[in-house]
Amino acid sequence: MDNPGAKKTCCESIRDFFTSAKFLIYMGHALSTWGDRMWNFAVAVFLVELYGNSLLLTAVYGLVVAGSVLLLGAIIGDWVDRNPRLKVAQTSLLVQNSCVIVCGILLMLVFHFKEQLADLYNGWILTSCYILVITIANIANLASTAMSITIQRDWVVVVAGQDSSKLADMNATVRIIDQLTNILAPMLVGQIMAFGSHFIGCGFISGWNLCSMCVEYALLWKVYQKTPALAVKAGQKEQQQELKQLSPTKDLENGQSPEESSQPLMNETSVVAKSDSPKKHSCCYQMTEPLRTLKAGWVAYYNQNIFFAGMSLAFLYMTVLGFDCITTGYAYTQGLNGSVLSLLMGASAISGICGTVAFTWVRKKCGLIRTGFISGMAQLSCLMLCVISVFAPGSPFDLSVSPFQDLYTHLIGETTLPEAVHSLTSLNTTTPTTAAPTEEMPPLQSYMSVSLLFAGVIAARVGLWSFDLTVTQLIQENVIESERGVINGVQNSMNYLLDLLHFIMVILAPNPEAFGLLVIISVSFVAMGHMMYFRFAFRSLGSRLFLCCSPEQKVEAVDSPSLPTTV
Repeated sequence: MDNPGAKKTCCESIRDFFTSAKFLIYMGHALSTWGDRMWNFAVAVFLVELYGNSLLLTAVYGLVVAGSVLLLGAIIGDWVDRNPRLKVAQTSLLVQNSCVIVCGILLMLVFHFKEQLADLYNGWILTSCYILVITIANIANLASTAMSITIQRDWVVVVAGQDSSKLADMNATVRIIDQLTNILAPMLVGQIMAFGSHFIGCGFISGWNLCSMCVEYALLWKVYQKTPALAVKAGQKEQQQELKQLSPTKDLENGQSPEESSQPLMNETSVVAKSDSPKKHSCCYQMTEPLRTLKAGWVAYYNQNIFFAGMSLAFLYMTVLGFDCITTGYAYTQGLNGSVLSLLMGASAISGICGTVAFTWVRKKCGLIRTGFISGMAQLSCLMLCVISVFAPGSPFDLSVSPFQDLYTHLIGETTLPEAVHSLTSLNTTTPTTAAPTEEMPPLQSYMSVSLLFAGVIAARVGLWSFDLTVTQLIQENVIESERGVINGVQNSMNYLLDLLHFIMVILAPNPEAFGLLVIISVSFVAMGHMMYFRFAFRSLGSRLFLCCSPEQKVEAVDSPSLPTTV
């Protein structure tokens, strides 16, 4: 007979971990993120290849994706809140993977029959295929947004229970998975397309999503079975409690027993529902319901006590200081090749992982809110290197060159707009002015500016990812369960809004001489974001923000904030 109090063996502990709901969430998230990273990398390459090495389709796709999440983020979050958790997760999973599979098959057909499609109806069939691919890919991204909200912002909180340390560890592990897949997944699909073809790449991604969808579906079901708390949402519990409280009160007022008054109460409820049904089911009411949901979501977000913390995170998206196409294109204009950039991206990923590990350690020592303050100061300090790089030797920064000159030339002159975008996102080998000025100064001095720039960007990733995890957990712990979806949906919309603004900023000033101005503007927005977080932190802790506290005081004062006042 087994002794319940006996200590578990090493094999039993390992078995329990690999069968726990926490590990199953990690596995499902790794599979989902791997597929997302492969698709996000490949779809941009496919669109460039299909449109004759032009960035037009890629730009349109990015604009459609960002605009859709900006407009529909609150509505997606509201849908997550209103429906059972398992239904939301399964529906999002099926829609996302099915759309990617359909897109992959459609792209395979376009690659194989591109010449024939271009000759049909003056190319309108091919153009329709482009529109269809972008539309379906956008639906896949919206489903991915819903999946991210429900798993990373809701399921993780429920699985962690009331343990704040466990929640922090789970958030950090999920972010480490994001960092690793962000590097490894594009490398894999890139090698497949390099040694095979784009046709084979499309087929591989479609096959991967088909297999991954089946495995993820099974993992979601296992997590749902192992965590009974996922079966009931807060809204359902509150409705049941309100009905139980309402029945005895009405019974006492009428002098009836609960059994006698139960039927009249149902009749009154049905009468009220019938009287309101013509108004609520009218055509005009249903057509304006998404607008009301959108407004209610933004109002609820504004009334949260973590409003300034969420806004501070959104402001960090208004920056060119990241490893996206903008910074990569600028690096090419300064003479860095693809091999050096790949090493820099690897160093950036390692720095991000260090940031997630540092988050868990600092949070245990200083508390959650102080961790965000410390992370913000660390990020800003590192970004000062980027500001210094603007004025360092080798920098192309020149205030005498109008930031809008390149855009004006391309809009008024004979050069097309895609070439204007191309001037910053690729190296123009035919124009000597875009090459690194190695003849005018020593090589070490010519690379001083770009070296300082990337040193600051890479070092700042430690503070950036630690700060991101801090705000994420603040939202998880402070937003009530019935509003997690809509609040996180609005947060995603804010992130995409500031991300759109940074692309517009680059379009207005695309020449390398103006990149230094973009760096200064980016650091200014990051500073404003951290000022917002400082206001939130000071309102939450007051002067205790600058004081050290014992673990007992820290947990009570910082890690257990009161629930916010909601609309």
